[in-house]
Amino acid sequence: MSGSVVSIQLNVGHRAPMKSVESARMIENYGIEGDRHVISEGVRTKRQVLLTDEETLAKFGLSRGDIRENITLSSIDIHSLKEGDRVSLGGDAVVEITGHCAPCARMDEIREGLRVEIDGQRGMLATVISSGEVSVGDEVRALQPSVA
Repeated sequence: MSGSVVSIQLNVGHRAPMKSVESARMIENYGIEGDRHVISEGVRTKRQVLLTDEETLAKFGLSRGDIRENITLSSIDIHSLKEGDRVSLGGDAVVEITGHCAPCARMDEIREGLRVEIDGQRGMLATVISSGEVSVGDEVRALQPSVA
């Protein structure tokens, strides 16, 4: 399964608008450089990166960054991925899926009822397991799950 990166957004502050960028540095075990979730209260988190796909945004009539995703993908079914699956972004960066991102009350600020509508479809959370630069237009590939 493969697709491409169509947009990258950084969360630069609590309730601040997402900042759209052309490229970003993924940092192993920390997240995306410049994103406020790189370190959450000094503790590494499973919520380093939020991935979603354009198809989901279109289904709900949303624009890139509306649901606070960091990376928007095209031509890859993000919802078919499972916890532990790995995704290659660009040349070197690899993330590991940690689970679905539950919609928060902010979704209803976008549109009343969106929180319920988008439940289970907001996107997938991931941790960075291999550092690298990711740019809009880069290839995205689902990798074989790791075997313990």
